[in-house]
Amino acid sequence: MTASKWDLLDQAHEALRIAVIGVPADGWDRPTPCEKWNVTQVFQHAAGDQLAYAAGLTGGPGPTEDPFAPSGAMAGPPAQLLEPALAAAAEAFTGVAPGAAEVAVPLPPFTVSAETAVGAAALDAAVHAWDIAVATGQEPPLTPALAAALRPAADALAEPLRGFAYGPALPAGPGADTGPVASLLAFLGRDPAWAPPGA
Repeated sequence: MTASKWDLLDQAHEALRIAVIGVPADGWDRPTPCEKWNVTQVFQHAAGDQLAYAAGLTGGPGPTEDPFAPSGAMAGPPAQLLEPALAAAAEAFTGVAPGAAEVAVPLPPFTVSAETAVGAAALDAAVHAWDIAVATGQEPPLTPALAAALRPAADALAEPLRGFAYGPALPAGPGADTGPVASLLAFLGRDPAWAPPGA
């Protein structure tokens, strides 16, 4: 396992790894909070995004398919796609210095501060870890501490990406959970109480 030297990103990568390892054999076609995608497609998107962050930083190869149009067909074991993607992103971020003002990211605004870039890559991995976990009956690996640490990146990046990478923010209803995890998910357009159909 490659460490990025950025604790936030390493924690998010581990969350995604845990969620993917926990998918049961019959879980890959299950629906997810990303309503148009099943578990396989969310997984492909998440892995592809990490490769896109790595490519933006290093000029190396990016994902082989569009992360926003995942095929849903895996050519091999999940680890064969996930581990190289996480390793590439972690290695790429080792070269990002704290405090750097202009770091490349694959989505608008395309250059952000080092801390926001790291937060963006971590946000992507951790939220999709949540998607995969809740879709497959696992305990979500997105913790309150991790969610709170990711919130500044969400606040900085979500609005320009509404309708593309994120849905409209969801209001908290009466009696709704307003903790860091639920607040982050709702801000990104996800229902924190989402459960698979029939659950």
